Amino acid sequence: MESNNPLMCNPETGICEIPTISSNSTEGYSVFAKKKPVKIIYYTDPICSSCWGIEPQLRKLKMEYGNNFEIDYRMGGLLPNWSYNSGGISKPSDVAHHWDEVSAYYDMPIDGDVWLEDPLASSYPPSIAFKAAQMQDNEKAILFLREIREMVFLQKMNITKWEHLELAGKKVGLDVIKFEVDYEGNAKELFEEDLKLGRELSVRGFPTMFFTDITGNREMVYGSKPYNTFENALLKLYPNANKTNYEKAWSSIFSQYCSLTAREYSELTGTPRNECEKYLDDLVSMGKLEKLTTKQGALWKLNSVIR
Repeated sequence: MESNNPLMCNPETGICEIPTISSNSTEGYSVFAKKKPVKIIYYTDPICSSCWGIEPQLRKLKMEYGNNFEIDYRMGGLLPNWSYNSGGISKPSDVAHHWDEVSAYYDMPIDGDVWLEDPLASSYPPSIAFKAAQMQDNEKAILFLREIREMVFLQKMNITKWEHLELAGKKVGLDVIKFEVDYEGNAKELFEEDLKLGRELSVRGFPTMFFTDITGNREMVYGSKPYNTFENALLKLYPNANKTNYEKAWSSIFSQYCSLTAREYSELTGTPRNECEKYLDDLVSMGKLEKLTTKQGALWKLNSVIR
């Protein structure tokens, strides 16, 4: 059995591991792409810092190759509870400094103080909430996942609390009455199904992405990797993938993704990273964007007045 605490994510490998038997075997894996040439099964968790670290790469992959693949988000259950006592983390407060270190490594804002001020007991409630959101609308569910990640990583909100999950649901346009019913009901079964499939696929950490084509050929990307690793996995299965040369003006990017970190903006536009913050701040000064500042960096959003 793995002994490391799952929240001790290794930034060098880009992996948040879960205590399970280590195995790369995916025997019996029989998922095929159907709607598009490639299907991606993405195992993640709402509080996985390495998953937050690949948001720039994943968003770019969607922009450039989104017409060529479908993506199936699955919840992996990073933190069932605090029964762990290893890997340098035995209680929530131990996570705070670690998250601050990971933030600097990935150049993505993460404020670890949530573990000091309002620590989470488990990642299961927000994972179940995501499955409830999926029951309504898959695209809104993806927006919901982004919303609760911003809440926990930047705003220090304990996203196990219903009040925060409900707020995130409202923001992305979910029917919150149905959302709560599903959260208390069938979403739990769907989450258990995700965990079961994860065990069958020997998922031992996050992010894990399985790329498959229409004949069942597959590639796996495990951990936070540079953009070309994800791109190459896709192209290996589907060499004829059509790459979209999308518009890189700030207004076009923010119309696609209404909130961006400087690292994300750099990845999506090709703007040198050291120029991004000034450029985005200038847009704030012009009233085009709003800025949320944290101790580890900032998030820029499309101004709600002009949205």
